[in-house]
Amino acid sequence: MTIRAMVCFQLLLFGGVASAQTLFNGTFPPQEFADRRASVMDAISDGVAILQGATEYPAYVRFRQSNHFFYLTGVEVPRALVVVDGRARRTTLYLPSRNERAERSEGPVLTPGGEAERLTGILTVRSREAFADDLASVLEEGRIVFTPFRPETLAAGTPSHAVAHASASEEDPWDGRRSREKIFIERLGSLVPGVDIRDLDPILDRLRVIKSAREIAVIREATRISGTAILDVMRSAKPGMYEYELAAIGDFYFRRYNANGPAYFALVATGENAHYPHYHASQSMLQPQDLVLYDYAPDYQYYSSDVTRMFPADGRFDGDERERYTVYLRLYQALMAAIRPHVSPQEITRAAVVEMKEILRSFSFTSAKTEAAARRFVDRYNKSTSNRLGHFVGMEVHDVTAPFDVLQPGMVFTIEPALTIPEDRVYIRLEDVILITQTGYENLSAFVPVDPDEIELLMAEDGLTDRFGGD
Repeated sequence: MTIRAMVCFQLLLFGGVASAQTLFNGTFPPQEFADRRASVMDAISDGVAILQGATEYPAYVRFRQSNHFFYLTGVEVPRALVVVDGRARRTTLYLPSRNERAERSEGPVLTPGGEAERLTGILTVRSREAFADDLASVLEEGRIVFTPFRPETLAAGTPSHAVAHASASEEDPWDGRRSREKIFIERLGSLVPGVDIRDLDPILDRLRVIKSAREIAVIREATRISGTAILDVMRSAKPGMYEYELAAIGDFYFRRYNANGPAYFALVATGENAHYPHYHASQSMLQPQDLVLYDYAPDYQYYSSDVTRMFPADGRFDGDERERYTVYLRLYQALMAAIRPHVSPQEITRAAVVEMKEILRSFSFTSAKTEAAARRFVDRYNKSTSNRLGHFVGMEVHDVTAPFDVLQPGMVFTIEPALTIPEDRVYIRLEDVILITQTGYENLSAFVPVDPDEIELLMAEDGLTDRFGGD
């Protein structure tokens, strides 16, 4: 690589000269957080909602707030607390006092005072040291307290993973750690004995399932970043490369577009590795006959995406590979075409199955194994009783969910069915990010090609590794 290329690469990677860090995340205006808190007040009525923010990490890594806390405040300060009073229709934010020594080392952070009140739109911002005394006066006899019961989800996590990790840690005889949430609930109970403490998670989950226009814009950008990375991965991929090299291309684009990092580990799987749905070792070399699965997305402004594509390592879909991929793609698109608002996922599935059966009837199979796999694929949908098409996407890649009967505008989710031939270790899966609109749906990742001919044309172009050189 030339010196000029190296300089260009570094400028792209690090975005030029850094400016002073901001005190408040400007992705959403204070009013949007205020509206969310107002919805919480409506839900808790006379009650009080209390949330604790995440702690700082015991390492030199960037702080990331817990998702629930950020959703209601936008505040990115470790050890913050917030009280949302449904009776008084008032919010009080508690922040650690100024630590001048830490600021000299790491830069300023938001602290109690008028500036914090102005930036957050929260009229009362007090020192964290005042929290206990203030709370004792707020929690009068008979008032219900709402606080999250589920362990907080951070960075590349999901609610289910957070719960599983907390349970495993607590039940492990050589660990025995309890979640911060359990300890916090006990402390609240000791502060006001006999207080009725209830789970805030279902209330927040219901709110978070329907995305606002600004949330959709952020998810759209996260999807653009993910898709842009995938496009360059397709251009760059060659037999002889390693899975981790393709993952590194994703990392480059995530940082290039100011993401906090990955939303989850890189699922880059070549050949038989794709048979493991969450394979992430990323150590294998791409072979000419391999199909490569690429599933990787950024954590962008506290929101994620989730796009998956498959492509041939040598740039050509050949023989059985093309047949399997083509019939899967047609079935996949039949499912997507049936999506619409104000109906249940079961209704969508039933409509899709009708079209899928027609595809099976008209498709010219040359492989008995491929035909059997396609029929199993359709049969699973034909027999399904599930009220889901995939998983929700939002602040977590497998985002929170809440009971629902029909798809509503503002829901964002993925569809990711797989076609498998277990005896041959064949696994084919695509994944797109779907936004439900008033009149139908929008595929936010539609710009990333799925047609095999289009993929082949794209793979003939130069990619990042071609432009900047390599070994």
